Amino acid sequence: MLQPSAAFSSTARPRAVAYWLFAVAALIVAMVIVGGITRLTESGLSITEWKPISGIVPPITEGQWQAEFDNYKRIPEYSQINAGMTLAGFKGIFFWEYVHRVLGRVIGMAFALPLLWFAVRKRIPAGYGWRLVALLALGGFQGAIGWWMVASGLSVRTDVSHVRLAVHLLTALTILAGIVWTALDLMVVERNRLAPAARLVPVAVVALLLLYAQLLYGAFTAGLDAGYAFSSWPLMGDALFPQGVPMVAPVWANAVDNPIVVQFIHRWLAFATAAGLFWLALRAARVGGRRAGTAVVLLVVVQIALGIATLLSGVEIVVAVAHQANAALLLIATVFAAHALGRRSA
Repeated sequence: MLQPSAAFSSTARPRAVAYWLFAVAALIVAMVIVGGITRLTESGLSITEWKPISGIVPPITEGQWQAEFDNYKRIPEYSQINAGMTLAGFKGIFFWEYVHRVLGRVIGMAFALPLLWFAVRKRIPAGYGWRLVALLALGGFQGAIGWWMVASGLSVRTDVSHVRLAVHLLTALTILAGIVWTALDLMVVERNRLAPAARLVPVAVVALLLLYAQLLYGAFTAGLDAGYAFSSWPLMGDALFPQGVPMVAPVWANAVDNPIVVQFIHRWLAFATAAGLFWLALRAARVGGRRAGTAVVLLVVVQIALGIATLLSGVEIVVAVAHQANAALLLIATVFAAHALGRRSA
């Protein structure tokens, strides 16, 4: 644990560093939203090469566009799903994947360059530099995970692996949570230079694990297009769980690979997650984190309502994107509540 006596130097500026981190967190929320749009518009496989540097420049001439389109025509998604697509149609799906990749580079620079400046100017309180470097490294690794995900849909499949999609999304959200937690720690240091670092308490661990499990199944639902399986609520068709659902072997694989089972788990795990988050919110409110606790409760209610609306609308893109965006906001509110409770415990 960071020693209070070593947490501050005369040149350190924890508030400035915290504000920078909150700005990066906002960019990551935007990235989650764009990623959701990319998935829902089936745009993720439109760019078939990973060019970390030169990829920042989009096609400009008609010949360059045609070359990109020809690359896309070589993958199974085109031949099995989008055969006959026009160049204009290709440009439409290319747009969202390109924005997604460019935003990833913007976030990388928005983190790396200010971090370097803060380090050179000795603005980072002692003990926090390693944490920020670790977050930067995880962000770089996230880029590799993104390509690993895309690569799964370029040769045999007509879409990306839902498991790799889940890894990609949860890594992004873990970076988001780590950045917000670190920013909150720095705000505490700004107010009280002798304050001990907040720690995760058991109730927060349980709530976060439940939330991450629900986020995992949200990613599985998106990756398997499981939201389209049944568009009714609360029943799936005319039963709580439909009869005669084809199952895969082994049995446990249904919880990962069977779209109907995945949708069923995602539906009802939401309420167990809500219970855990309400518990955390109540505990946080009792120790001074009333606003964070209230935000958690409100966002949970909105999230469940958006989830039901997504099903009933047949996965209408605006509703589904709002559902994913609200999930990121709910994670941030949960981190705020967990930090408030952990600060009191410390």
